[in-house]
Amino acid sequence: MAAGTGAAPAGEADELFDLRNNFYIGAFQAAINEAQRAKPSSPQQEAERDVFLFRSYIAQRKFGVVLDELQGSPSPELQSVRMFAQFLASDSQSQRDSIVAELDKKMAKSVDVANSTFLLMAASIYCHQQDPNAALRALHQGDSLECLAMMIQILLKLDRLDLARKELKKMQEQDEDATLTQLATAWVNLALGGEKLQDAFYTFQELADRYSPSLLLLNGQAAAAMAQGRWDEAEGLLQEALDKDSGHPETLLNLVVLSQHLGKAPEVTNRYLSQLKDAHKNHPFIQEYQAKENDFDRLALQYAPSA
Repeated sequence: MAAGTGAAPAGEADELFDLRNNFYIGAFQAAINEAQRAKPSSPQQEAERDVFLFRSYIAQRKFGVVLDELQGSPSPELQSVRMFAQFLASDSQSQRDSIVAELDKKMAKSVDVANSTFLLMAASIYCHQQDPNAALRALHQGDSLECLAMMIQILLKLDRLDLARKELKKMQEQDEDATLTQLATAWVNLALGGEKLQDAFYTFQELADRYSPSLLLLNGQAAAAMAQGRWDEAEGLLQEALDKDSGHPETLLNLVVLSQHLGKAPEVTNRYLSQLKDAHKNHPFIQEYQAKENDFDRLALQYAPSA
């Protein structure tokens, strides 16, 4: 099994379950702590531990740790993780384009499909580049639960619920009880709407109760509550998430939506938007928002009264 592919073979104790599980639910500091406590029984387990450790640092935007510690690493999996960190740490679009050009060359050659970490990191880069088709092409070569889960996220963003449900069926056939499968089921239920919204809410709540009320799970509950018009309940969940991390982009975005639906003063919404701009200027929402602001300003100039 390649590093980062998922659970241990049947009949074997899964010594990295807690590490992997914390990563999947978005409890990244808990994942880091678990990785530092772990004593892997084989080089294979050690490699997988390191993949999740450094991916957790990336999720915390601690790119320097990853770039420094993985400099010259002989592991293909860890070099893939470093490539993603390098992409995210790049300040200029030209630097990012250069990394993507190198990635395109690798993808054009014969790819080691057993290295699901490479496929996941490649897809993550393509998603940041707003190229979902390239991301799906990369993920389609893998069959791990995490590759399938990421495919479902992308397909839902593309409004291809029909295809997302097909990938979910594959996950359920592979391991119906896995945390990733439960999360993917909740994402699909959110997209389905109607009575499935409550199923999604309960899934996020159950995972939060069983493991930890992470930002991902709190935002999942809040999204399900908002879709059902339960705005006050959603506000409590988002405030809990904000207390954990005041700069978390999904929490701030959900608070923008919530504050508008609750009829809060415009400055409240603007405050959340400003926080998002300050901390995540490359976030897809902010890039799209600023493009629309620029379009509006340009159009307004066309209708400005002449002197």
